[in-house]
Amino acid sequence: MAIDLQRGILAAPCCPYPTGEVLERTVRLAGAFRAARLPVVLVRVSLAPDGTDLVPGRTEQARPGPARPAGWDTLAPELHEPSSDVVVTKHNWGAFHGTDLDVQLRRRGVTQIVLTGIATSLGVESTARAAVEHGYHVTLAVDAMTDLDAEAHRNSVRRIFPRLGETGTTEEILDLLAKSR
Repeated sequence: MAIDLQRGILAAPCCPYPTGEVLERTVRLAGAFRAARLPVVLVRVSLAPDGTDLVPGRTEQARPGPARPAGWDTLAPELHEPSSDVVVTKHNWGAFHGTDLDVQLRRRGVTQIVLTGIATSLGVESTARAAVEHGYHVTLAVDAMTDLDAEAHRNSVRRIFPRLGETGTTEEILDLLAKSR
């Protein structure tokens, strides 16, 4: 499941991995999953032009407004989006809340998900937490995700993800997938 690998987010300066590396690793994982006839889920975040679907509530840090350039929410073309892929549009940090993601996964018999994307501590972590709450086994491809803040990425990878599932590199996950065939 690729989280928020879309034009506007891929343009952000991220660390510890450049967004291009995260995209390339995700493309490799998606290709291997498609070759194994396993579902690929592409998640994008989008907002209404007038901001009516922004998450409410007060925060100490200012949130960006709804104004985004045209095409900001377009998924990276490298992901290819074959008709067999599931595309989910979310309006929150996590991919489960307010979407049909859980239904789409259960209809396909999915019990385990592999997560990649941007930002590690926001969209990826929120989706991982909800996946666990929905009863899925979670694997996190820690070199196929990045963040706006290196310390936030490290915190998620070192302290949060081991409590939510299993972590591994893209190569480790690809090797496990190849051995399971």
